[in-house]
Amino acid sequence: MTDWEQKYRDGEMDWDHGGASPALGELLERLPPGLWGDGEVLVPGCGLGHDVAALSAAGLSVLGLDLSPTAIGLARKGRGLEPRRFVAGNLFDDEWRRGRRFSAVWEHTCLCSMPPELWQEYLRAVAGLLETGTCLLGVFYTNPEPRDDGLPGPPFGASQDRLKSLFEADFELLHEWVPERGFESRLGREWLAVFRRR
Repeated sequence: MTDWEQKYRDGEMDWDHGGASPALGELLERLPPGLWGDGEVLVPGCGLGHDVAALSAAGLSVLGLDLSPTAIGLARKGRGLEPRRFVAGNLFDDEWRRGRRFSAVWEHTCLCSMPPELWQEYLRAVAGLLETGTCLLGVFYTNPEPRDDGLPGPPFGASQDRLKSLFEADFELLHEWVPERGFESRLGREWLAVFRRR
């Protein structure tokens, strides 16, 4: 497993592009704001908090969650938001999830950061944080560039069909498209989707 805390401490953040996902901006422009609900939006694996800041600027109440306390500390200092908008914690921790509910989840690079054998656990955790009728909105890495060291990931990609199959038991697919905007290295390698909790 990747030691994300150590990577942040060492400044090894080659996945960080210095800003929010361009695909998120495209989604915010294209789809009605009601899909986010009227409560708090969770951003798991928020890293330095770029997407949290973008969602907040769009008028949403947002909570960024990350395993790395160092990432959370940097996000609190660098995003100009209230410190409580970022929290260090583990999405898989039953204690952290107990009693928490969100009006939506924004998925960007959390799922692809973990090996596929953990994806069902991710799905169980996220589904448990959403009430029936609320949405998981996300941009998914379908075809990441091969790593220089030849290892399979992270990032771990998945086809659109595999992602649909992963979510279908707990979620209904509402919208999907290949985003026109993205970081240069990811153009044509991502898929935007909105799933509604069954």
